[in-house]
Amino acid sequence: MTYRIGFLLYPDLTQLDMTGPAQVLARMPGAEILFLWKTRDPVMSDCGLALVPTHSLADCPPLDMICVPGGYGCTAVMEDAEVLDWLRAQAATAELVTSVCTGSLILAAAGLLDGYRAGCHWAWRDQLALFGATPVAERIVADRNRITGGGVTAGIDFAFAVIERLKGRDVAESVQLVLEYDPAPIGGGTPETARREIVDTVRRMMAGRGLEDRQATIARIAARAN
Repeated sequence: MTYRIGFLLYPDLTQLDMTGPAQVLARMPGAEILFLWKTRDPVMSDCGLALVPTHSLADCPPLDMICVPGGYGCTAVMEDAEVLDWLRAQAATAELVTSVCTGSLILAAAGLLDGYRAGCHWAWRDQLALFGATPVAERIVADRNRITGGGVTAGIDFAFAVIERLKGRDVAESVQLVLEYDPAPIGGGTPETARREIVDTVRRMMAGRGLEDRQATIARIAARAN
């Protein structure tokens, strides 16, 4: 039986938020992966990799699972009525409504995380509370039919969690072995585990890339929604 999974594309998304879980979920038995945007024209990611939609939002069939990736372009999507309406319509019938990284802020802006526990990239996680969600500092957060991953690379772990939920642990572990997913990180991938000087350096770097401006934009969107 086909299980239809749709990934929302948009300009300036972080491609690994999408390609990581898409690669894993594509190996799930029965999975059909769709890539979606307003048109079928290529969409440029934030690293310069062009992504080609398979469907427009208008011709997208009903989805079993929606996944919204994050990226620097997320704040523009949070104010895009066409996309938010489409998400609400699909979420009404989808089995799973999911996101990776700051994609959860897009779900939140659509009103789809109000009253739910949710994850996000650590630098933006607290902004979820502005939309009625409960921010959780975990790599994968599952609350009923909402599953939200943390920042960027968490999308890979998120995808294995989805396979385990839908198909069982044996299938998830089999896909893991096929993809030889056995990470051995150097450590320090979260503010809690990184050295303080590294955290300070990264915060300064993010401030230079408009972090405060984006946070102000998100607060404005939330205030208008409420």
